[in-house]
Amino acid sequence: MTVTPSDRGPDVRLPPAYRLVALGSVTSTNDEAIRLAESGAEDGTLVWAREQSQGRGRRGRAFVSPPGNLYLSLVLRPECEIAAAAQLSFVAALAVGDGIGSIAPALLEVTYKWPNDVLLNGRKVSGILLESRSGAAGGLDWLVLGLGVNVRSHPQDTTFPATSLHFEGTPTSVTEVDMLQAFARHFLAWVNRWLEDGFAPIRQTWLSHAHGQGDDIEVRLPNETLSGTFADLDETGALLLDVPGAGQRRITAGDVYFAG
Repeated sequence: MTVTPSDRGPDVRLPPAYRLVALGSVTSTNDEAIRLAESGAEDGTLVWAREQSQGRGRRGRAFVSPPGNLYLSLVLRPECEIAAAAQLSFVAALAVGDGIGSIAPALLEVTYKWPNDVLLNGRKVSGILLESRSGAAGGLDWLVLGLGVNVRSHPQDTTFPATSLHFEGTPTSVTEVDMLQAFARHFLAWVNRWLEDGFAPIRQTWLSHAHGQGDDIEVRLPNETLSGTFADLDETGALLLDVPGAGQRRITAGDVYFAG
């Protein structure tokens, strides 16, 4: 693993709940956060890098990571089962959305694409990746929440259209440091809400800005592809798909594609 120290430049101001590990270049912030988690890093350890040489997304997909965008991974140790911890991807999505809302022009539309993407004006601006290790009796030892936010630039040749904050009209004076600080503030607020009140308020807020609810979608699973209508999220965060002639399917993991 290649890790270089960061020239942090401007001061990074995070709430005291976080312990910042600032790096210049790293293969993957998730790799570094996992290493720290295995070594006993405390809850709230936040790994931030200026660039990644081997960034990755869900299912091991390559994640292009040039300087100017936000790349971070957060070590979390919630006292819950692994299945419940998956809800933290929705918590993080809301924090990204609120963070963007606090630093970007008011007319930009933020929506959420199941299971782990944040969209800006209908195009992907952020993705989230969870990796974890179970402990004794099926509990959670640690969870690493990784995310990227396109601030300065975005990839061109993607299956689902991508965008960046600057491309959508956010002033170029807004940097990845601004997005880091905004995300950190809002994530702390949302994760505390999740810990205190459960998933219900997270689900309600996410659904109020859901991309494509009620639309026809295609869900690609490891062994089959389903077509139907995006009906709802259940109380755990699973997608409920109305499949013509087959009733409703509950889907916990898959890739969603929209018509047109």
